[in-house]
Amino acid sequence: MLHPPELRSAAGLRWFGVTDRGKVRKNNEDAFLGVQFDAREFHYLGKHGEASLGHHDYAFAVSDGIGGNRAGEFASRVAVEKITRLLPKSYQQSAKGMEAGFADVLSEVYDQIHKAINFFGLDEETRGMGATLSLGWFTPGWMYWAHIGDSRIYYLPAEGGLRQLSHDDTHVGWLYRNAKISEHQARTHPARNQLQRALGAGHQFVDPQVGSVSCGKGDLFLICSDGVTDGLYDEQILEILRSPAGMQIEPNPALRLVKESLERSGRDNTTAVVVEIL
Repeated sequence: MLHPPELRSAAGLRWFGVTDRGKVRKNNEDAFLGVQFDAREFHYLGKHGEASLGHHDYAFAVSDGIGGNRAGEFASRVAVEKITRLLPKSYQQSAKGMEAGFADVLSEVYDQIHKAINFFGLDEETRGMGATLSLGWFTPGWMYWAHIGDSRIYYLPAEGGLRQLSHDDTHVGWLYRNAKISEHQARTHPARNQLQRALGAGHQFVDPQVGSVSCGKGDLFLICSDGVTDGLYDEQILEILRSPAGMQIEPNPALRLVKESLERSGRDNTTAVVVEIL
């Protein structure tokens, strides 16, 4: 079980979510989700809002579908919709004293989603469909996360800087993490979109990355599809999210990111969810 350190003050959170099909794709295979939940129930959140962390937990997720003929679109929606059924159940189990920690809970959630997508992928029209999934679970003082694929989770602490929490499940991502290629080379590599792991897509097993980060007032989190990072470097993401001038022009940070990414690229579906700790 994870044992939280001394918690920084975190009264609530504010969130923003935006998705766009981009300039090339005919349909949007991205999906995003925001939910408020406890052991008994969940509520869908709007595309932007603000709430207290006192009595409920919150989860935000981005999924990018894999597969043509709208199969990818279906897969990403299966991924995010399954969260609404699985997380409240997990919350209830942990509240009753379940021995497993959050890592085990999130791994089980991903395993169940993986099985569901593979089951639906047995049909002829959806054969081989799959999805990435990046998920952040917010409780007072903590953000627990899980990830598979090449969508991303970023952490922008209040004191400055940007850190990518998730690792891209690609060989190109491995090359970049191990300093064998530059960020520019990774972004332009011809194999950058070749996933080694995903939910469904005929894979037998799923092994998501899981982790946690303590969080406090002023921290930002970004969960996004690879359409955002196709158009923006990490330094540009940091500047867009933290620039006072940008906030005055457009108060919705997710919209600022998506607009800027579309202007620079727009070749893929583009989705951003930004969560600010209050």
